[in-house]
Amino acid sequence: MKFKLIYIFLFLGLTLCAQTEEDIEKENAKDLAESTNITWEGNKKISEENFLEAEKDYRRAISKSDKNVVAPFNLGNAYYNSETYSEAFGRFKEAGEKSEDKTEKHKAYHNMGNVFMKRKEYEKAVEAYKEALRNNPKDEETRYNLALAKEMLKKEQDEQKNDDENKDNKDQDDKKDDQEKNEDKKDDGDKKEDEGDKEEENKDQKDEGDKGDEEKEDNKEGEGDKKEEQDQKPEEQQQQPQRPNQLSKQQIQNLLDAMQNEEDKVQEKIDAQKVKGVKVKNEKDW
Repeated sequence: MKFKLIYIFLFLGLTLCAQTEEDIEKENAKDLAESTNITWEGNKKISEENFLEAEKDYRRAISKSDKNVVAPFNLGNAYYNSETYSEAFGRFKEAGEKSEDKTEKHKAYHNMGNVFMKRKEYEKAVEAYKEALRNNPKDEETRYNLALAKEMLKKEQDEQKNDDENKDNKDQDDKKDDQEKNEDKKDDGDKKEDEGDKEEENKDQKDEGDKGDEEKEDNKEGEGDKKEEQDQKPEEQQQQPQRPNQLSKQQIQNLLDAMQNEEDKVQEKIDAQKVKGVKVKNEKDW
């Protein structure tokens, strides 16, 4: 009995779910129809160049049904024409993701590529055009835009490469200039140091020269003083009075000569006496 009840409830639940899905589909269809009508109103406002009112209608249509792909696509076109590219890209992307139709997807990605081209994002433009061609390989306009995007991308890459090379060359030149400046500063420093050493050496030599001059001057002064003393000495000696009873040099020499004569006379007498008193020895003649 319990099993039977579960089965009955399960059957009733499936029935209710089936009815709900059917109602949801009907409701969605109704919302899509209303959204489509509002979209047509927006298209009319756009043709009248009333962008603000058209934008309101498109937004209402989008909020009414997420199945409406035309409303975001047309709103993207309105933003694109007013050069509001960021908003335009968002709406084209929304249309491309919602759409299940390849034709609609192709148009959405084609226009996304156009936005990237306007923003000079060529690499992204190439990918957008490729996606558009996957949904419609026969579209020649998309193929032409893809070729143009590739050409612009290559040109951009070449310019970037040249800029990088120029930057590297500039960096190398700047580095070389810095090295040369540092070497010049070092040379200037060494030169100043050498000049300082030379000045110090010259100063020492000058000090030694000054010292030598001072010594010479002192010697000169000393010699002058000595000469002055020598010049003054005879005069001082002349001025000194002789001691009492002091003999002169000549008197002393005369006295010594007299004494020597006396000694010579005495010696002669002694020698004479010695000769006189010596006995003569007779030698025998054998």
